[in-house]
Amino acid sequence: MQLFRYLLCFICLVQFSVAQQNEQSVIFDESTIEKKEISEKDLETYKADEDFNYVEFEAEETFLDRAYRWLQNILRKFWEAIFGVGTASGFLYFIFRILPYILLGFLIFLLIRFFLKVNSNRLVMNVKAQGNITITEEEQIIKNEDIPALIKEAINHKNYRLAIRYYYLLSLKYLTDNDNIDWQPQKTNEDYIKEINAISLKDSFINITRIYDYVWYGEFGVDALKFEALRQPFENLNTRITKP
Repeated sequence: MQLFRYLLCFICLVQFSVAQQNEQSVIFDESTIEKKEISEKDLETYKADEDFNYVEFEAEETFLDRAYRWLQNILRKFWEAIFGVGTASGFLYFIFRILPYILLGFLIFLLIRFFLKVNSNRLVMNVKAQGNITITEEEQIIKNEDIPALIKEAINHKNYRLAIRYYYLLSLKYLTDNDNIDWQPQKTNEDYIKEINAISLKDSFINITRIYDYVWYGEFGVDALKFEALRQPFENLNTRITKP
């Protein structure tokens, strides 16, 4: 029993000795601390260094950005209200995401096609040369040429579309000479229709204008038989204009 007590005391002493050896002693630093002074010049050096620039700038939102966000919100609310896209997932969610843009692109395509179709005749008039004359020659023909002779020459060459063109210019010349219209190069056929006061002349001029547009700008094919039927409204109108 005595031996066991001695052995226990010995083990405790050994452990205490080892713990004292392992314990690190605390060292106090009693050196003088030198105060570092920072001048305004030192700060300017750091301010000029881009590596120390931590200011974050938010990109200014443009009008297109706001319009795009507004359109997204409108489309999202629309599809959520109709299809419940907010609860969709997977492939269905992908379809609902791209479908508004597909519809928008299709709408733009239809609008462009519509405006091109509406203005096609005017574009042809301003860009494409027709027959043997150009628009810049119109004033020369009306004011200085012998239009009946030009009509006869076109018929002899079987150029019936050109003959219809000359017939129409001859009607414009007669209307101008008789003060029914004030012909000007920049005016349109619609302008002349508005200027004609006599109802009978106005109706006849509308008719020959429709024929002229189909034949000349619509490139409507005219043979000898069709020409004989188409020339009659022009001759009737020209006779009534020049009739004393």
